[in-house]
Parts: sequence; C-alpha cells; structure tokens
Amino acid sequence: MKTWFTCKVKYMKEDEQGRTKSVSETYLADALSFTEAEAKIYEEIGQRVMGEFQVTGIAKSRVTDVFEYPDADTFFNCKVVYMAADADSGKEKKIANLMMVTASDVKQAYERIRESLNNMLVTFTIPEVKESPVLEIFHHSAEQKVPEGFKPIAEVQGSPEDEDEEDEDEEI
Repeated sequence: MKTWFTCKVKYMKEDEQGRTKSVSETYLADALSFTEAEAKIYEEIGQRVMGEFQVTGIAKSRVTDVFEYPDADTFFNCKVVYMAADADSGKEKKIANLMMVTASDVKQAYERIRESLNNMLVTFTIPEVKESPVLEIFHHSAEQKVPEGFKPIAEVQGSPEDEDEEDEDEEI
C-alpha cells in the first residue's frame, strides 16, 4: 500500500503586475518516509522555483489512491464509502476512503472515480467530491540516486570472504 504525504511549500512569486508576493502551495508525494517525501519535494520544487523556498509542512495524507487522467490537471478529493465484514466479529462496518482524481469539474471527477472503481466487488457510494488544493503529485521512483563517491558498506569494511581468508592465514 502506498503512503502519501501532503507537503506545503512557501516561496516568493511574481504576479502579472510584476509584484512579488508570498505564496503557499500544496503537493502530494508518494514516499516511504517523511525524510524521503521532504527530499523529493526539495528536488522537484528546486527545479521549478527560482530563488529560495521553504517546506513549511509535511503530513501523512489520508489519500488511499490517485487516478490521473492526461486531459485534466485539477485534482479532486473523492470520499468513497463501502461496507465490509469485520474479520473478528463478522459484522459489517462502514469503510470510508479518500481518493483523488484529475478532472475539469466536479461532475467529471464523480464520473471518473465511478469509472475507475467499477471493478470493485462491493457496492460503494461517493458522498463527497470537492476540489483539492494539491497542485501536483510526485510519484515514488524505484531507482534511487546514489551519491557520488558512495561505496556499499561491504566494500568499505571488506567482504566476509576476505575475513575468512585472513583467519585461515592466522591459523597457519
């Protein structure tokens, strides 16, 4: 299961009249930890913003899934509710999930989330769809960047095989 982090960034931006003003923007990052989410935000925003910026907040998000469509760039939060049987008691309980979808308006967001979930085996409802403050989503990248000059710990300490050879030499 993915872990999503809501990240807030503050920086100075020039408006249409040429005046600079402070803006705060919200992004969503798929990361394994707070540290990774922060590093991802610094990397991505550093490429987009000229000058200084500050990450003012990082919090785990309640978002469980994201559906992105290439023809829209506005994100909508969709509350999806369904019933599931409790494994311990056997009673049905209501499960509410927050999902995000890109769309041009609320109606299209509702239609797209229904379409995206049409293969669910349980009946669900979508009681709430509203525009999200999230401007962009940064997905987890499987390839990790290795810092220049980094050596795996085995190379630094020597491999266990090297130690065995040394032990053999000492015994002789």
